[in-house]
Amino acid sequence: NYITMMASSSSSSDSYSRSGSWGVLLVWVLAVSFVKDCQSWSLPIFAATAGAVSFVSSDVSSGVAGGRRVVAVAGATGRTGRYVVQELLERGVEVVALVRDEEKAVQMFADAADDQLLTVIKCDLLSKNEVTKATRNCDAAIWCATGFSSADNGMMAKFQSLFSLVTKRTIDQIGVPLLAQTINKNNNNNNNLPQMIMCSSAGVTRPSWDEDKKEAFSGCADIPIVRLNPFGILDLKRESEQSLRDINVPYCIVRPCGLQDDENVWKSNSRPVLSQGDVAVGRIHRKDVANILVDCCLQLNESTGKTFEVSSIEGNNYPPPKTLSPILQSMTNDSVQGEPYIPSSPVLQATYSALQQLLPGEKQDAAALAMGQTYEQLDNDQVGRLGERGQESIEEAGIYK
Repeated sequence: NYITMMASSSSSSDSYSRSGSWGVLLVWVLAVSFVKDCQSWSLPIFAATAGAVSFVSSDVSSGVAGGRRVVAVAGATGRTGRYVVQELLERGVEVVALVRDEEKAVQMFADAADDQLLTVIKCDLLSKNEVTKATRNCDAAIWCATGFSSADNGMMAKFQSLFSLVTKRTIDQIGVPLLAQTINKNNNNNNNLPQMIMCSSAGVTRPSWDEDKKEAFSGCADIPIVRLNPFGILDLKRESEQSLRDINVPYCIVRPCGLQDDENVWKSNSRPVLSQGDVAVGRIHRKDVANILVDCCLQLNESTGKTFEVSSIEGNNYPPPKTLSPILQSMTNDSVQGEPYIPSSPVLQATYSALQQLLPGEKQDAAALAMGQTYEQLDNDQVGRLGERGQESIEEAGIYK
């Protein structure tokens, strides 16, 4: 309506010129954005509430006592976030679940409605005011949110497209540093544990590799998610990681390989395999990722300042270790310049060769997969749910669901 109004006014003889009208409009939008950042008021199209879901209290009054953490979970109703909330509650940890869909949260956490450890708050992760209010008593956060900003579907995005200023913003890019900085203000961090634990993704650096490196590590560089990189999601994830490293907050970045929900496809409670250098390919159940994220948050100070990938080995003879402390202790911190650690070429090649032998299936050829195709389908020469390799229907992939 605003666009139509401005266009109509510019066509009348006694109004501004077309370019002048758009200039006034752009100034108005920037002014509104400035006011939104500086005050609690905002236009309805940008607004989101930060009230608690009705079945829990919106006030986390207990704070941190006796060294116990109060943990905010961003993306708490997501496919990984829900397991993180469950794991924290099972360990007796206070949780502030940050959600954007109240109805979904009510249904998902109905069984925990009487749990005094759980507070569910509807929160716009792009709003400094809302994040600050929602996490005022939290001293750690686990980031499991993903997707494009809801604001990008509103009027600002339309204005940007008219001016050819369309940008791909994700919740991660804006929300990760915002939440990390907010949590950092609440925490003295006397225990050396990470304050911000980010669930990212394996493969985020691979689209930026040069051709020689892609050829040398084709078994991980030519897999579907890297080859197609729908909507540039891996590049955006990499940038989100870097935004976390660039601020002075104790962090840990976990990059899981192919995430699984179905116990019939890949069992949870499997042996995690940790590595560095972004050459890992394989599978891991979301429950196991949640366990690792929570372990890093509550007890693994060796994870602070590190970025690592994780897949898993399935089988009764490969249960999870009692602790990941020894393997994390042997890993290398990210550089003081804020770059993720990359092993030397011989070490990286050895890591890659070992991980390739742990791939699921009989053919063990991740590069031959089509997006949406399982290793089992590849073994049986079956087409995956999105079509033949090179002809996948990306629209049906559900990247952000």
